[in-house]
Amino acid sequence: MSDTAKPRPGFATRAIHLGHDPYAGTGDVVPPIHVGATFAFPTVEDGSARFAGEQAGFVYARVGNPTTALLEARMADLEGGEAALATASGMGATTSLLWTLLQAGDEVIADKTLYGCTFGFFNHGLARFGVKITHLDLTDPANLEAALSPATRLVYFESPANPNMRLVDIAAISAIARKHGAVTVVDNTYCTPYLQRPIELGADFVVHSATKYLGGHGDLLAGVIVGPKEILDRVRFQGIKDMTGAVLSSQDAHLVLRGLKTLALRMDRHCQSAQVLAEMLASHPKVAAVHYPGLASFPQLALAKRQMSQPGGMIAFELKGGIAAGRRFMNALKIVVRAVSLGSTESLAQHPASMTHSFYTPEERAEHLISEGLVRLSVGLEDAADLQADLEQALERA
Repeated sequence: MSDTAKPRPGFATRAIHLGHDPYAGTGDVVPPIHVGATFAFPTVEDGSARFAGEQAGFVYARVGNPTTALLEARMADLEGGEAALATASGMGATTSLLWTLLQAGDEVIADKTLYGCTFGFFNHGLARFGVKITHLDLTDPANLEAALSPATRLVYFESPANPNMRLVDIAAISAIARKHGAVTVVDNTYCTPYLQRPIELGADFVVHSATKYLGGHGDLLAGVIVGPKEILDRVRFQGIKDMTGAVLSSQDAHLVLRGLKTLALRMDRHCQSAQVLAEMLASHPKVAAVHYPGLASFPQLALAKRQMSQPGGMIAFELKGGIAAGRRFMNALKIVVRAVSLGSTESLAQHPASMTHSFYTPEERAEHLISEGLVRLSVGLEDAADLQADLEQALERA
């Protein structure tokens, strides 16, 4: 069999090996961390060619270095995109991309439910500079079809959505947006490319908070954008270099690369444990509803099966008794940690009405489909039996 006929290596193999030859150079099995802030040019002519984009090579660490370049190559491959760009945080990914793509007079259509800081950036950031922000229920593609206008430049959503697990049909929304000349950006943080690849479903860009599952250990901040190379080159030299400065350090890029090596194993375990806990919660008398794509009762189960390979490690559930029950439950947890963020080895729980969305009025929370008793659970890598026992004892106190 010729080299060109060899089958493509699997996901985990590519996450561990792609882009690094351990037999080259000094023989490092683990890719080295490049810490230099600037790079030498063999000649003035080489420097000019690099600044002009006519020659490959590094110029200054604000626009890339060998460690972040390896991370970008792996993420582009794993997401099925043409190129990737690493950033200092998930918000750095979103803001750098959108500041590059948008200008005054453009419209962004976003789903009704978004990560709180993304919502803040849209409505308290972009909106101040003449970008119109329209929130729609994108779980029904017909809503997008009816709302698109010549000013619509970009459609943005999460699937599953943070924190209530609503799904958006990535293929349908992307097709409608493209037909009207708008680009689609999907936040794929909850799923990672191991469970879902939006670009393969038609999306133009994917953004990640690599702080979460990609890093996997809660010990770094990072973000990633995946999309067309020509546009990401603009984001690198405009959005990052000149506007946000959201530059990922080589040390944190190294930690994300390390996280990718165990991503498949960790996601399998997160999903397995989450399924057990979701089924337990769904049968508990103090729980009003459980939102998890692996349950037969999940209203969008068919869509989940169509665009996700597994249901994921995130569960949203609603307690009977509203905000007071949510607070009692949270305060009774012993193993599950009361903290924001997600995707770590530790199980983390947050009560949006008391924590991340406490600055919303009850009416605003209802408008964005966040109930008073909603709890978001990021299922970690502890023994599932121990997590179940902890949830059960906390529910007794709810």
